[in-house]
Amino acid sequence: MNLSPTQLTDKPLFPQKKTLTDSFNDNILDNVHIDIAHENHTDISKEQRTALTEIEALDCKLLQHFHNKIKLQPILTRQLVSFQANKPRPSYRWYKYKEAFSASLIEYLLSNYGITSGKVLDPFAGSGTTLFAASAYGLDADGIELLPIGQQIISARKCLEREFIKKDIASLNRWITDSPWRKTKARKALPRLRITDGAYPKETLDSIEQYIGTLKQENERVQLVLQFALLCVLESIGFTRKDGQCLRWDYRSGRRQGAKPFNKGAILNFDKAICDKINEICRDLQSTNGDSELFPSKILQGNIHLLNGSCLDIMPTLPNKSYNAIVTSPPYCNRYDYTRTYALELALLNIGEKELTKLRQEMLSCTVENRAKDLLQINPKWTTAIEAAESLELLQTILCYLEDEKAHGRLNNNGIPRMVRGYFYEMACVISECKRVLKHNALLFMVNDNVRYAGASISVDLILTNIAEKLGFHVENILVLPNGKGNSSQQMERHGRNPLRKCVYVWRKILYS
Repeated sequence: MNLSPTQLTDKPLFPQKKTLTDSFNDNILDNVHIDIAHENHTDISKEQRTALTEIEALDCKLLQHFHNKIKLQPILTRQLVSFQANKPRPSYRWYKYKEAFSASLIEYLLSNYGITSGKVLDPFAGSGTTLFAASAYGLDADGIELLPIGQQIISARKCLEREFIKKDIASLNRWITDSPWRKTKARKALPRLRITDGAYPKETLDSIEQYIGTLKQENERVQLVLQFALLCVLESIGFTRKDGQCLRWDYRSGRRQGAKPFNKGAILNFDKAICDKINEICRDLQSTNGDSELFPSKILQGNIHLLNGSCLDIMPTLPNKSYNAIVTSPPYCNRYDYTRTYALELALLNIGEKELTKLRQEMLSCTVENRAKDLLQINPKWTTAIEAAESLELLQTILCYLEDEKAHGRLNNNGIPRMVRGYFYEMACVISECKRVLKHNALLFMVNDNVRYAGASISVDLILTNIAEKLGFHVENILVLPNGKGNSSQQMERHGRNPLRKCVYVWRKILYS
């Protein structure tokens, strides 16, 4: 999907014919049907209603502050800002990383905002979409990634596109035609976690263990790619499906089911699934690079450098004013636990129970199991960033409301207030580091979702943008997708449906900041 710079229009979220007067707060709830709406809250107390009304009023106040920065952008579809647009694209489609945005989005942002040289950073690199799209655009790209699955995807693709030779391609083709794992007694036990035990049919498990035992016969490059191909098909050949906060188990697994047994559909045969994936990789390499030469020298590619670890630990080590742009999408504040949803892949990568727990705590706080981090111990220079979060009235009112809901036993998980607090305070520190490492006049692009807890719509876009502004960024725009996302069934049952904004934030490091 190629987007022309002229395709993105600046359509105001608030029509210009409406004059902003003192009555703005009275009218805005009627004019903006994306996040905030007076609802018929059912089964809630007078105190809860009062607290929610106060949150809505503060939200409206902040919305008014940014009213001329918020633009409704019809071209920013959910397909474009998610993995969906990557599905037909060679190389990007190999591993279905659902949390990724599309390469087309990166290409549009770089083109439309005139970023044609220098170096790009993604502090939450994920599967490396920013890195590879920027590199193909001729820019150098640095990425920071904590989860081993993201690290492995980036390393394997980088190896395939930059280090593979024709002999290696021939080895992959031999695995497609000969299925060597069927012709040897070599076998290596598949590592397991408690949450992955029993994830595959017995015949499939046998095939996996034969496969990983046999691939050790190949050189390191081919081993890396064969293991990557296996990572790409794990979900399709087993009993589980990624489902937000956890793995969902098919009834055929034998695990206890709810009132309505879950059927994930077809469970693919191992041999067919792995051969199809290896074949797809080979075909994509040929279609991208041509048949005559595996790596044409005329293609201008920027360097890709991956830093393994948490951005909270790594960003303070990066030099000042070293990046021409930052394009990223942090984990959303939505309780999704990637150490659980990617448990199959992490087990294959030999991540044990203790390391899994450690990874969960090192992640940006986005799940209820995250404990509070001592941010000033990580970096004593983050005092200003923390003060920016503490001075934000809307955020503090939301946190007080959630703590009160917890005290009255009305939350479905008591870890929610701690998670929300940790998310915004940690993101304030990340934003502070982003500003430090950006060159003067450089842009930061961030994709994120708003969320809702206990009936309170949390405008992540406004809160983070306000923090960025307090830390010295100039707010260019908050680009809003035309269709908001829904809420959980529990939220809708108790508080009604209230679509939530999904946005791309555009902030600039101005010259005097």
